[in-house]
Amino acid sequence: MGTGSGKGKVILFGEHFVVYGLPALAAGIASETTARLTRVRSFGHSLVDNRPAMPGYKKEKYEEQKASLEMILKHLNIDTTRVGFQIDLEGDLVCASGIGASAASCVAIVRALNDEFKLGLNDEQVNEAAYEGEKGYHGTPSGLDNTVSTYGGLVWFERDLSGGPPKFKRLNLDRAMHLVIAATGITASTKVVVDDVRAKKEADPEWFESISKVYKQLVQNAKESLIKLDVQKVGDLMNDNHELLQQLTVSSRQLDNMVRIARENGAVGSKITGTGRGGNIIALAPDERTMKKIVTALENAKAAGVWTTTFGL
Repeated sequence: MGTGSGKGKVILFGEHFVVYGLPALAAGIASETTARLTRVRSFGHSLVDNRPAMPGYKKEKYEEQKASLEMILKHLNIDTTRVGFQIDLEGDLVCASGIGASAASCVAIVRALNDEFKLGLNDEQVNEAAYEGEKGYHGTPSGLDNTVSTYGGLVWFERDLSGGPPKFKRLNLDRAMHLVIAATGITASTKVVVDDVRAKKEADPEWFESISKVYKQLVQNAKESLIKLDVQKVGDLMNDNHELLQQLTVSSRQLDNMVRIARENGAVGSKITGTGRGGNIIALAPDERTMKKIVTALENAKAAGVWTTTFGL
């Protein structure tokens, strides 16, 4: 039996911009997806998905999940006409748009295959195979989600638009920061939203370039502020990043409402995390007491799910 796991993630800065080679900052979270591979006597393969999930998520992602697994198997040269197995997905990462659920499953599956078939993959090769799997979900993924899911921690990420491997660097903070994640319960297709943003960019390149210029300075400031542990400045920049995402039309009434509630209850910053038009928001809390207050407010506002975590160590 082979086993593997992949971390969930939140994007702190850089949704959509990262697709076009601009830097992003993302953090691995404690919650993870696990995969268990069991051999069976018949040839072929099957997947049993027992992960906790927002309503409708698994049905919405079913065809993409099938395509993803086939891409992983092809990349790893595993011929299921000559071998048979079942993969069971489990873990405590709740499947919802925006927290790297697909990437975590890809990383977990690759590691389980690596374990069972003794492929000898290192983390870099696991990441490469998981990226192939992410194509089944996202078409042209940035590579950010699978990188954070593979390595964990706080990651500075830059995509190589020429097709080479992405550049990434682990950043270690002197202490952890408190984060609240809240879900709308709406499942968004990353591929559809990314394609919409691309269409807007191609229709008005000057508009997109002006927004990108603002974002590029913003993410540099965010990196410096995180290293300095300037929580208030990081929060301010998160708020600015949310406004840019609104301009890209990837926010929604539900997302904006949750962002507002989080800020009104003590969050120093709050924004979309991930695809947008559904999925989740994140809220940065200055301390644990405020974090609990934000959680209560979002739960009272009937958020589909609310979780707490830390990042940076």
